[in-house]
Amino acid sequence: MKFDFELENAIEQIKSRNPKKILIQLPEGMKTYTAEIVSQLAINTKTDILVSGNSNWGGCDLALDEAKNLKVDLLVHFGHAQFIKNVDFPVLYIEVKDNTDLNSLLMQSLDKLSSFHNIGLVSSIQHLHKLNEVKEFYEKNNKKITIPEKKGFAAYNGHVVGCEYNSLKSMVDKVDAFIVIGNQFHSLGAALSVNKPIILLDTYNMEIVNMEELKNKIIKQRAAAIDKIKDSKNLGIIVGTKPGQKFGSFENIKKKLENLGKNVFILTIDEMTQDKLTNFYNIDGFIELACPRIAIEDYNKYNKPIITFKESLVVLNELKWEDLVNNGFL
Repeated sequence: MKFDFELENAIEQIKSRNPKKILIQLPEGMKTYTAEIVSQLAINTKTDILVSGNSNWGGCDLALDEAKNLKVDLLVHFGHAQFIKNVDFPVLYIEVKDNTDLNSLLMQSLDKLSSFHNIGLVSSIQHLHKLNEVKEFYEKNNKKITIPEKKGFAAYNGHVVGCEYNSLKSMVDKVDAFIVIGNQFHSLGAALSVNKPIILLDTYNMEIVNMEELKNKIIKQRAAAIDKIKDSKNLGIIVGTKPGQKFGSFENIKKKLENLGKNVFILTIDEMTQDKLTNFYNIDGFIELACPRIAIEDYNKYNKPIITFKESLVVLNELKWEDLVNNGFL
């Protein structure tokens, strides 16, 4: 298989906890392997296995309510490193390795990297096991490669997650560019976080992409969304209810918006879709306090402007647009 689901490790970990019934959670791109995973786990653990059919967008997206409602003994979350550390329910994170051969992609990348010498190297969790191998390849081709130390939500050195890039920011002055191994999601986040060239080694489309063009397109979209929110009278603050996406207090931002003459409504949503927002037809725009990538990534999915908390600071005149662009959206 393309992916190594580390089933031997999963089986050992599950058996050590002796559950009678478990719920399995898989990322969207890995659900096609459900039959193989369930078959192996069922045979070797002797447990009753349920599989969540709901969306799973990251390590922050644990199906805790689902697991509790189904009265399972253990939630097994495949595909991400541990993100939430203090959980009031038994959770087992199982990391997944991508077995894609990177050799042709690495050779292809050398032309795109010809003008860069000092390079930071990071990847999504699925490719982290190949990071040192990639580092050696580039060093043999006269590049100076640095793998940043873990910071924030990163579980390992060189690991990036979608919502923050503090490990890259910590070394931005020491490199000419960054390489991101994975897909557009993580590389776009990096491009919106640091003002250095971001080169994506896209292991899914097997191509090398400089993220600058897409970054500039997204920045124009963010500027337009912020301007629309500034002109809006009725605003909805969306409070995320997923366990890893809870913002905390929203009262302060609500009060500040009301001081600007806005009518503010608080909405709680677990997973945002256009269908859920359609009936709030009297609300002109939204500020979402869940995952910041929702407003950025899904800009074209929504009929009304949606901005992040950080972007709302521009609306409140607490952050200059130029500083947001220069210091990062994430």
